Amino acid sequence: MTLLCAAPAVVNAVLDAAGDWPGEIPGRGRVRIVCAGAPPPTRTIARVEADLGWEFVQIYGLTETAPLLTVNRARREDDDLPPEERAARLSRAGAPAIGVRLSVAGDNEVLATSNVIMAGYWDNPDATSDAFDGGWFHTGDGGEIDDEGYLTIRDRKKDVIITGGENVSSIEVEDVIYQHRSVAEVAVIGIPHEKWGETVTALVVLADGASLDEAELIAHCKARLAGFKAPTSVEFRDSIPRTATGKVQKFKLRQPYWSDRDRQVN
Repeated sequence: MTLLCAAPAVVNAVLDAAGDWPGEIPGRGRVRIVCAGAPPPTRTIARVEADLGWEFVQIYGLTETAPLLTVNRARREDDDLPPEERAARLSRAGAPAIGVRLSVAGDNEVLATSNVIMAGYWDNPDATSDAFDGGWFHTGDGGEIDDEGYLTIRDRKKDVIITGGENVSSIEVEDVIYQHRSVAEVAVIGIPHEKWGETVTALVVLADGASLDEAELIAHCKARLAGFKAPTSVEFRDSIPRTATGKVQKFKLRQPYWSDRDRQVN
């Protein structure tokens, strides 16, 4: 095997299995692992290189874009960077693929145009009109483009947490929580709060044999994030439900908290 395509959850499963693998990891120095489906934590990226010796490549796109919009792979000029910094650079969604143009709208939604993007939704002209408002395809993802032309996905627009009028990227908070070695999985969502409209909550699965309490994890986040971005509560769970492709459907995780009210934020 020289190429593996996988969502971050599958990459983490490979890393877990590698811990019990007898002898040398197969494919060291030869395998490329292409990650898509969700932004991977920087710790996962660093472990792919350090624990497996595989090259990490990230791609970004949607079903409607067939499927590539961006590609990010290690660059020669980054070879001498510390592993954590290399991983942070690889956590960006990447540079536009051939023939793709990207832009960011005023509300930070990522827009794209390319000959690989669909012509429209079958038998649904209204949805097609909304998706191509202004002549660009609207991805539904929030992000930013840096000075190097690389796109970073900050969150699905519907997953952004608005607490006390401040926008919080659930992806950013998850990345910090993943840096704690006692954490195996995490999903960050917004739940109702009478004063702030909604507040940041972390749903956490601990690594086998690990122990961690709510206060310790919140302190870990506050040391690395602005205070309003840190979770105000942590729920420890046995598992986080995922789709067959390893994606977390956060709207389902939010549903029990919001089922008796409309989503309201200040």
